Amino acid sequence: MPVLTRETGLSRPTVRRILLALIRSGYVEQSAEGGYFPGPECVIAGASAARRHNLLDVSMDSLIRLADLSGDSSFVSFRRGSHSVCLHREEGSFPIRTHVLQPGARHPLGVGAGAMAILSALPEDEAMEVLDLTREERTAHFPGFDDDFMMKELAIARERGWSLNPGMYVANSWAIGVPVRGPSGAALGALSIAAIDSRMTPDRQPELTEMLKTEVARVEARLKPQHST
Repeated sequence: MPVLTRETGLSRPTVRRILLALIRSGYVEQSAEGGYFPGPECVIAGASAARRHNLLDVSMDSLIRLADLSGDSSFVSFRRGSHSVCLHREEGSFPIRTHVLQPGARHPLGVGAGAMAILSALPEDEAMEVLDLTREERTAHFPGFDDDFMMKELAIARERGWSLNPGMYVANSWAIGVPVRGPSGAALGALSIAAIDSRMTPDRQPELTEMLKTEVARVEARLKPQHST
């Protein structure tokens, strides 16, 4: 308990009352030695959250289909606060690939096609807050993604309903992203396709965008039953 009172800034009696309430509800267990541990209700809550938010599971069929249809690499990214995390990369059949994004890669929202698609789906005030929070990181690690560029690309992505990364992060590696929304309308993540620049010509971009929109609609339809249970 001393650690909890120190870290929370709360008094010992207040911390004890909170712990007792959590123990009664099953979220905390106290050992015989007096230590505190996550209780069984945490397992239930975690399993419920996984079912509701496991974007990867409900996207896998769509990622495989996108890679097969396009011949290029398809991705699903998940929003985590002010950042986007790549959950999976599915390779297409085209022999020349772009390796700009790998599973586990974490970028500020707006840096990359999937990340910009997510940013474009946020309400204006929330998007501006994200840009404020990530400004220092973008300046230090992502040259070219300054506020002027971000605002311009954000406006374009909102107008189109999809985002385009024209090799800004890695030269010759282009990508298109479409946001995925949950049943509430909130942006959960994005599906994207990446390819070398010669395969992302203006004539081909609408075709790839339609593929992505079709699969996003399928993913969003699969999410609805999960959120209703």
